[in-house]
Amino acid sequence: MKYYIIIPAYNEEAFMALTLQSLTAQTVLPSKVIVVNDSSTDKTPEIVLAFAEKYAFISLVNKKSEAIHLPGSKVIQAFHEGEKHIDENYDIIVKVDADLIFPTNYFETIIKEFQSDETIGMVGGFCYVEKNGEFVLENLTDKDHIRGALKAYRKETFKQIGGLKPQMGWDTVDELLCKFYNWKVVTVESLHVKHLKPTGASYNQSARFKQGEAFYALGYGFFITSVASLKLAMRKGKLLLFIDYLKGFWKAKKANKTMLVTPEQAKFVRQYRWKKMKEKLF
Repeated sequence: MKYYIIIPAYNEEAFMALTLQSLTAQTVLPSKVIVVNDSSTDKTPEIVLAFAEKYAFISLVNKKSEAIHLPGSKVIQAFHEGEKHIDENYDIIVKVDADLIFPTNYFETIIKEFQSDETIGMVGGFCYVEKNGEFVLENLTDKDHIRGALKAYRKETFKQIGGLKPQMGWDTVDELLCKFYNWKVVTVESLHVKHLKPTGASYNQSARFKQGEAFYALGYGFFITSVASLKLAMRKGKLLLFIDYLKGFWKAKKANKTMLVTPEQAKFVRQYRWKKMKEKLF
């Protein structure tokens, strides 16, 4: 199976070479790696060009945008720019961050998972962050969720869910829509990926309300949003975020913001979330 990788990158000179190095060391190499330089002011593009000279499957795309980093929108707009530079001759499309180090067998294992079952729509490993000199699991989500930093989609699945949405919640709605369309989402615990810059490290301060807006856009409703907000705030060790998330939810509801899902999909999402909650409680 052929796989294409798109990497949105903004000021990643500290990590870019490490990420590309780990991709060029894969036991099954990608057919294309497109790095979208999203108006970097550092040496990110020069680093990518140096790799592109050595490896024909690596290329650089430049994109102009504002420097402000709000979760979801900027990174997915950069991903969409990368999509303009690929053909249809792939089986798997992958969105990865520019601050990851993959084990050499990562994509060989991902491909084997896809090949093992035609109903598998998404596959991913786990992110590990450095803490006190060792890499530990970046424990912000459940183990059946693939982190936004390393999403691999079967082509048919990617098309059916409508690609990636350029707003916060994109990396949750993709999996929920997979389930809505009866695709399986698989996580592989043996695949440990080093995440060099923890999630949210460069987010703008106003982003704290965006999580609540995302819960609204996902069709969660107030009760499920409250539970999800409390859980996430506790995992981040910042309980006051719970209030910010709820404020964001009500702000989005009052403004009648655009949903990421249709009414039918929203109903499915709520039923799915209720089912998951009951499984954990009983």
